[in-house]
Amino acid sequence: MRFAATVALVVLLVPNAARADELLAYRLVARDGRFEPATIEVPAGRRFKIEIENAGRGPIEFESRDLKQEKVLAPAAKSFVVINALKPGEYRFFDDFHQDTGQGRIVVR
Repeated sequence: MRFAATVALVVLLVPNAARADELLAYRLVARDGRFEPATIEVPAGRRFKIEIENAGRGPIEFESRDLKQEKVLAPAAKSFVVINALKPGEYRFFDDFHQDTGQGRIVVR
């Protein structure tokens, strides 16, 4: 009886442990030289993923010198970047093809 109770408890706890390690995901849409949203807020000390969608008519390049990331997307393309845990602060990103309007930031708290 104790064995069955222990197995049941382990089965209930394992999915919760797996959920705690899941990658946080944030959606970012590029449309006609602008990012929506222009600011993404994330918790400090956790890895996360930015899911990027190009909803515009031309190519875009998500780039961040602060984060050492870049990703080119054709029109209607979707992709993602994984960002390692960050310290609190602001980290800039931009669309290299639309530098005058395609600006954004990640705020880490």
